[in-house]
Amino acid sequence: MITSVHNKCIKETVALLAKKKERDRRGLFVVEGGKMFGEAPTEQITRVYLAQSAEKEMYAQYGDKLSGLSCEMVADEVFARMSDTVTPQGILCLVRQQHYNIEEILQNHNGKQALFIILEEIQDPGNLGTIFRTAEAAGADCVIMSSRTADIYNPKTIRSTMGAVYRVPFLYVENLSSIIKMLQEQGISVYAAHLGAQNFYDTYDYQKSTAFLIGNEANGLREETADCADALVGIPMEGRVESLNAAVASSILLYEAYRQRRNG
Repeated sequence: MITSVHNKCIKETVALLAKKKERDRRGLFVVEGGKMFGEAPTEQITRVYLAQSAEKEMYAQYGDKLSGLSCEMVADEVFARMSDTVTPQGILCLVRQQHYNIEEILQNHNGKQALFIILEEIQDPGNLGTIFRTAEAAGADCVIMSSRTADIYNPKTIRSTMGAVYRVPFLYVENLSSIIKMLQEQGISVYAAHLGAQNFYDTYDYQKSTAFLIGNEANGLREETADCADALVGIPMEGRVESLNAAVASSILLYEAYRQRRNG
């Protein structure tokens, strides 16, 4: 059992929680909590840490999965130092990062009605995680993010995805314009959520292959990015509200596409 916060494994785990650079260097990220552990692909888990007081509970719930994994018992006070939450749940694990290729994603959906969401510089980890969760629920095929979007492997983002990070393909790109052009060449129509739109979002047909563009929480989309879209779409608002939360706007658009496709 690990009883010291100076243990090498503990220090490495804390560094993974705190530093994107370290996560990228090692190709790992940290998942905490029973639900997120239970949904993590077993083949991608490299190590599991259990708080001493939670051992019986975790083996009772996840014994079959734990039996095939490398597990370390950790003293409760040390586990608390490893945890990124106010109330540690007694289990965390290290998971290999996933990598996707846009060409393969497009090939997998060749001839099908694809649904993408493209994010430009979303900064809030909670917003990003919520968008992933909604993307899965609405049947999106991929989340594409600009390189300056928040880190999907940030612990707060991971928690907010509620497991969707394991199942929704995603990628970061340096040049959104190039990706948008690639999607359009594949017959995917791109719609940008924009305050300057002349038409509301429910004006358009999303039963065909569709991608939605969502901009930064404070500044929206850069004009050069919005200009790449096939059309700008607005969301009607009453009162003195100037704009909606990025995750809320994403949800409205994704579910309009879902509604149209489900109703035919």
